[in-house]
Amino acid sequence: MKNALSYFLVFLGVQAVIVAAAGQLNGLLDTMLIHVLAVGVSALVTITLFCLLRWATPTKDYILTRPWGTLLWSAIAAVGCIIPSVFLQEFISWPQSWLELFNTKETEELLSGMMATTGGFFVIAILQPLAEELVFRGAILRSLLKWQPERRWLMIALSALLFALAHMNPMQFIHPLLIGLLLGWMYERTHSIIPGVLFHWVNNSVAVVATILYADKPDFSLTDLWGPQRVYLAVGFSLLILVPAIYQLHLLMKRPSSQRV
Repeated sequence: MKNALSYFLVFLGVQAVIVAAAGQLNGLLDTMLIHVLAVGVSALVTITLFCLLRWATPTKDYILTRPWGTLLWSAIAAVGCIIPSVFLQEFISWPQSWLELFNTKETEELLSGMMATTGGFFVIAILQPLAEELVFRGAILRSLLKWQPERRWLMIALSALLFALAHMNPMQFIHPLLIGLLLGWMYERTHSIIPGVLFHWVNNSVAVVATILYADKPDFSLTDLWGPQRVYLAVGFSLLILVPAIYQLHLLMKRPSSQRV
């Protein structure tokens, strides 16, 4: 447990230090570009640090098993989970004091601006998911499963909770929590971050594309976008994608003999 918390704090610390350092560039570069650079550098430093210190130990063992079916269904599951998860997140009303404390509106505007900035797609949809999977599944969950292997679902839930807390935004708590549970299950079954990385890439890519397409509606909700009745149809259709995908993953996922990430 101590190792998992240490990894979590290091992850947050790297972000805080680099964001503070990037703040020194204010006035020299575009504000959104500074934030994109900060997230990108933070991800690169995190990946390098965790690999060099062997807190996470990626290998090619899993991909050598040719898990193409698992990877395909991982991508399909990512598509199917987005609308139900976001719908549930929008359904919950958070106290106004919380929203003001975490500056949620400013955070949403910042993320939207970053996604529309040159390089934003690569950083948010590709690089950041790789760093997060390496940390939260490849290091944190791996250490938790070693600590309490007989309580695997509790360990998966703890890693998902840390993953959600790392987003530091109550408006973005439910979505990463649910995704964290699914990603944790995928890691526990395969002992590889590769299916989760692909899932994460697809999830973040859809978010970036949706933000760009609806740039003129930064605060839109699913109900605003489609209306109450169509939202339920969209949720139902998504579940028809998600549930079979999870079932197929259950059938296909297996661990490589090395048991490493």
